[in-house]
Amino acid sequence: MKTSKRVVSKTGATGEQQLRGFIGKFDSKNATLIRSVRKVLRKRLPTAQELVYDNYNFFVIGYCSTERPSDCILSIAAGANGVGLSFYYGATLPDPHKLLQGSGSQNRFIRIESAATLARPEVEELIAAAVAQAKTPLPGSGRGKLIIRSISKKQRPRRKSSD
Repeated sequence: MKTSKRVVSKTGATGEQQLRGFIGKFDSKNATLIRSVRKVLRKRLPTAQELVYDNYNFFVIGYCSTERPSDCILSIAAGANGVGLSFYYGATLPDPHKLLQGSGSQNRFIRIESAATLARPEVEELIAAAVAQAKTPLPGSGRGKLIIRSISKKQRPRRKSSD
């Protein structure tokens, strides 16, 4: 069920209920980590729109200044192998502590071991720089909405196989 606009649940579930279901696909460690990182980012970026994608490769919650995906500042990206904090325009961020991983032309990420990672000064510097360089600034007041953008019917497993 892919769409360019909001995804409406056929079951009538609210966005928060759908989100709980997406997170519930993960093992308890990663599910707890996703929820705790989301809580920190929601507090840090209260006016950001939360755009949710339950895609083939990753589960993503993007924090955006508008409802447009291109206005994404950063996102939680989770798969069976763990949780990362992805910086949408990370290739142009100052990274004096050499934390950012990835070699693409745009996106960079850091691995998140716990929500406490977000409180590290060098990580907070990256978040602040990402917010500062946003093409469209975050709204100065109000509360961002949770928007379910897409759900892929076919997905990679959200839990590690027990080989």
